[in-house]
Amino acid sequence: MSDPLASAAFVALAFMAAGFIKGVVGMGLAAVAMGLLSLLMAPAAAAALLIVPSLFTNIWQLVAGPQFMVLVQRLATMMLAIVIGTALTISVLTGSTSSLASGALGAILAVYGAVGLAAHRFAVPAHAEPWLSPLVGLSTGLITGATGVFVIPAVPYLSSLGLGKEELIQALALSFTISTLALGAALAVSGEYRWVAAGNSLLAIVPALLGMFIGQRVRGKLAPEAFRRWFLFGLVALGLYMLGRALLHS
Repeated sequence: MSDPLASAAFVALAFMAAGFIKGVVGMGLAAVAMGLLSLLMAPAAAAALLIVPSLFTNIWQLVAGPQFMVLVQRLATMMLAIVIGTALTISVLTGSTSSLASGALGAILAVYGAVGLAAHRFAVPAHAEPWLSPLVGLSTGLITGATGVFVIPAVPYLSSLGLGKEELIQALALSFTISTLALGAALAVSGEYRWVAAGNSLLAIVPALLGMFIGQRVRGKLAPEAFRRWFLFGLVALGLYMLGRALLHS
């Protein structure tokens, strides 16, 4: 898309759509934004645009919860492993072969959607957390560094810990915040997050928050589970399209 105005409009609409999804179902901003933006630009550029809106919305969600320090202590090894994993694979996202990053992103979006549609509930026993948390964190970080998406396997894992509703929302926000900071730092070290990207990312907050506001307003008028299913179906379709396109151009 060579027209700058058309490109800016597409970016704004992508963040508004991502914010709307997050407003309705409580998550999905990063996955939707990365998926849509990567149709227009390289995944590394899309990830750079994502940093500030993701950080802004997740810190807001994080500090509003009731168990901040308890969750930080409980999930500390998982958070540290996310940072390490992201640093290890950032070269995939920022590499010269963008089709590799696009294909990996498409695969993760499809898997995320499929896992959500399966709706299978796992339960992690307390005695498994000390060794499973850093393993899940490392896996999440490796995927974050390669694709810019930080939902697999963090979201299913955190959902399996038996946390209360507010605790789970806060735990997800903690994971997303650390993942965003790790991604931003890794992009900066690799030279892919410059002041221009930071400024554009800052501007993306407005459509993202507007989308969230609209999503929250209409949430009560929608059937949340039905909307969530259609959202996940769309994510699978988008992911498979991106994966197929990357394979054809590889």
